[in-house]
Amino acid sequence: MAAIQAPDAADTKKKRALVVGAGIAGLAAARRLHRQGWEIVVVERAPARRSSGYLVNLHGPGYDAAERLGLVPALTPCDIGFFTSIMVHADGREKFRLPAAVAEAAVGTRALSIFRGDLESALYDAVAGYADIRFGTTVHAVTQNADAVEATLGDGSRIRADLLIGADGVHSRIRELVFGPEADYLVDLGHMVGAFPLETVPEHVPEGAGTTFIGPGRTAAVMNLGPQRSSTFFTYRCPDTRAELDQGSAAALTRSFRDLGGGVAEALHQLETDPAGAYFDSVGQVVMDRWSDGRIVLLGDAAWCVTVFAGYGAALALDGADRLGAALGDHGDGDDIPGALAAWEASLRPEVGKRQALARQGMSRFAPPTRAHVWAGEFMLRAIGLPGIRGLVQRSIRRANN
Repeated sequence: MAAIQAPDAADTKKKRALVVGAGIAGLAAARRLHRQGWEIVVVERAPARRSSGYLVNLHGPGYDAAERLGLVPALTPCDIGFFTSIMVHADGREKFRLPAAVAEAAVGTRALSIFRGDLESALYDAVAGYADIRFGTTVHAVTQNADAVEATLGDGSRIRADLLIGADGVHSRIRELVFGPEADYLVDLGHMVGAFPLETVPEHVPEGAGTTFIGPGRTAAVMNLGPQRSSTFFTYRCPDTRAELDQGSAAALTRSFRDLGGGVAEALHQLETDPAGAYFDSVGQVVMDRWSDGRIVLLGDAAWCVTVFAGYGAALALDGADRLGAALGDHGDGDDIPGALAAWEASLRPEVGKRQALARQGMSRFAPPTRAHVWAGEFMLRAIGLPGIRGLVQRSIRRANN
């Protein structure tokens, strides 16, 4: 068995954090703790960095956390801003439009709309110079005592640390090792979601706009934001998510959306040529009574996945990482880790609970149960264009984001 790795002699006074997962939550935690003087090791099961993904919005606490982490200067050039949303019929014909100004007025200027890959790249660039980042690496076992936590990696080597952060996503290996099987915590919401970038600009979608079709049980959106910036988003209700995953993204999405025209048909054709570039997964929320055990803590989707229906996962990952660093700092910066983790969880749980509830309520907007629900949703969207109603909606959005 390989010897336990120890810090260099010059770093013996530094606290060490082992971060499992090089996504948004993990890299944000690495960024925050390094600023507090911690030594950082990051292990990631993927063989290399991922650069694709869907659009994420950072506003309210999410934007504030990005600012405190020093990310806004790097993210601002990636901001796509606000764009016109065009609601369409199944064949791609326009129904009505929601001007970009509506969303802008509701969210305000302290907001960023960026691709998930751009956010991960900004975080990676911010930590790569000092963190020991190891790709293609998995954790096979975890043990801990009152003084340290130790992880055994797939190659048999061991890493000893003061704190282990499991930020390895909704299908977390750390959660399984420490807290138990995924089935005990992952609540399947009976929906699938798919998203992928478009290699070529969709001809049937106006530049600087996104078209959205909403029908009973499904939504399809295609965004034309120019070369290398155009993308798609699909979600649909299904009784057997495992069977959908077994089909794969191209087959499952084509079967569920092949009757649609316009930009959707173009997007599905592109997907068939490169199915590996798609994000495709079932929609589920992670619900746990506690997020930590001794010196081990879960962060981001591994702890509380709110789903894409909440539209707040990336923001919560940044905010959660930032608050984690603050809580550790308030408790001797690692001298009382259990106390810090308890305080951190108490401060964050109300926000997570609110976002998960909003996501469950929002499922009917993305996958309306009936055609009557589709019509009701369209009525509300059209009403947003009326000055009085628009103001009410904008105020409610601001309250939800604060």
